[in-house]
Amino acid sequence: MTSTVPALGTRTAEGSALQAVLLDMDGTLVDTEGFWWDVEKEVFASLGHTLDDSWRHVVVGGPMTRSAGFLIEATGADITLAELSVLLNDGFEQRIGRDLPLMPGAARLLAELSAHEIPTALVSASHRRIIDRVLKSLGPQHFALTVAGDEVPRTKPHPDPYLAAAAGLGADPARCAVVEDTATGVAAAESAGCHVVAVPSVAPITPAARRTVVASLEEVDLTFLRGLMTQMR
Repeated sequence: MTSTVPALGTRTAEGSALQAVLLDMDGTLVDTEGFWWDVEKEVFASLGHTLDDSWRHVVVGGPMTRSAGFLIEATGADITLAELSVLLNDGFEQRIGRDLPLMPGAARLLAELSAHEIPTALVSASHRRIIDRVLKSLGPQHFALTVAGDEVPRTKPHPDPYLAAAAGLGADPARCAVVEDTATGVAAAESAGCHVVAVPSVAPITPAARRTVVASLEEVDLTFLRGLMTQMR
């Protein structure tokens, strides 16, 4: 877990119970979920295997240990988890070096949170090396804290990453708003006790208690996030 800028503390706007905003990365802020699948297909093709498109819903949003392990088992590829992880991270890093599109509304939301000094963390199942590359496009100044999947004992769908982010910001998880795009990330945030905004990227996500589903980040602003704290108690 790494702080990329000095922590902002828990300054909360008057009249709002919102203490912090915790944001997923792939598929939420940057349009990269498809990149991961493309790299996985390319790597396995080089190993002599073709991935079934139906497997994409299994591997999306999860830790590399789970997704890579599943693909090794499903294909029977002769490669270790450690070896495959290196190939996937290398391929993804090359891919984002060529193009890294932000999701619609992402830049505006980050700028708004920064302008109002809302403590904000980036919480991803991706490894630190990938997060640090993506931060160059997102702007590290927008985040008081970043949590990578290889820096916590258990990553998503376990609550550990979001609990670590809330603790690092000095915030109560119940007063944090999380923005996620996959069921795996939503499960992690809800297990941590956070309010969740789901912006589905690959597979549908249904509304539930303490969970709001929107079509795009363009529907999400600070007023919206503050409203979650009073609407979902």
